[in-house]
Amino acid sequence: MTRPLFVPANIAGITLQNRIIRSATHESMADEAGAPTEALEKLYVKVAKGGAGAIITGYAGIQQDGKSSLLNMLMINRDELIPSYRKLTDTVHEHDVPVILQIAHCGRQTRSAVTGLRTVAPSPLKDFIFNEETPHALEEHEIETIIDNFVTAAERAKKAGFDGIQLHLAHGYLLAQFLSGYTNRRKDRWGGSTENRFRIVSEIMDRIRKRQDNFPVLAKINAYDSRPGGMRIEEAVKISRLLESSGCDAIEVSSGVVEEGLSIMRGPEPPVKALFQSSFRFSTMPAMLKKLSAPFITFAMRSPKPYRAYNLEAANAIKQAVSIPVITVGGLHELTNIASALESGSTDFISMSRPFIIEPDIVRKFSEGKQTTSRCIMCNYCALMIESGNVTCYYGKLPACSENKSR
Repeated sequence: MTRPLFVPANIAGITLQNRIIRSATHESMADEAGAPTEALEKLYVKVAKGGAGAIITGYAGIQQDGKSSLLNMLMINRDELIPSYRKLTDTVHEHDVPVILQIAHCGRQTRSAVTGLRTVAPSPLKDFIFNEETPHALEEHEIETIIDNFVTAAERAKKAGFDGIQLHLAHGYLLAQFLSGYTNRRKDRWGGSTENRFRIVSEIMDRIRKRQDNFPVLAKINAYDSRPGGMRIEEAVKISRLLESSGCDAIEVSSGVVEEGLSIMRGPEPPVKALFQSSFRFSTMPAMLKKLSAPFITFAMRSPKPYRAYNLEAANAIKQAVSIPVITVGGLHELTNIASALESGSTDFISMSRPFIIEPDIVRKFSEGKQTTSRCIMCNYCALMIESGNVTCYYGKLPACSENKSR
């Protein structure tokens, strides 16, 4: 079935002017309270003016112990934040572009040194990248609190003028930790079978629908996570069906976890220099140790192939299993690949992150025939250097001062 790229399309009553969505990206542009800043508003206006069909925000935390260890994460854990978000959504809506709030809890993929609270997870398994201590295995009442906080966050999002929310079920964050057998070793009703591991998502969906039935709820899922006993495409298809039956309005298909190198955002060259400069775990290493460990870290950070359209096959499998819209993210940076993916019926929409970082107006360039491919070289410095400041494109080069510091 042919799906024209540059004509209006619909997701659960949300009208998009085209089928290219700006995928959720941690911008590091919240203030100390977790409210959106003027810098974030200006960024979204650039993306909206640049022709994006819709904007999905960077993840917003639903409670303090789920806050990212990265700088300046958005939060949606207090009513006092609603007016600042309302200002943001009103401004973006002036450009006829819908904006969707991604809500999340980082689970074990954060640091207690940042949150001020102990790290939590479905099971007491350490994350190599983040954890100095073993995470606390969530108890029944704590899971119930998290569910309620997701539901309340959705209510705040609606009051703030967002067109919908996206539940972050991918990339190794808390809800993904529950879904994956690798990180969920529980023996109670929250673990074991696919249905039990999905229970936390089912409860969130059910309670959101009971409180506000007509508010669009999207989900971002992992098609696979490449971990032993973890998520596989066959189970992701099953979870997609469960999402649809729970009332989910659209599914964005991604893959990977942070501790599996650059499986989420692929590229030909591991950004080891950026890692040594910016990462809290590696930046303080002595220069000699960096030099000695560089070959091993380069090997560990290598991206799996292919680098282009790498989630499309999985998205197609999910598309065949559900009737709700499917969005595909991951290496779809070229107009020909985007058009082909849509025309083949493998996906209903495509989403991009890195191309919007280097070119907020990439969609307009595509639609006006000025460009057929993104200028993004997939160096992934943007992902690593986010620990040092606002999201920006480095085009494979560290700032001069950073290069000096890393020697």
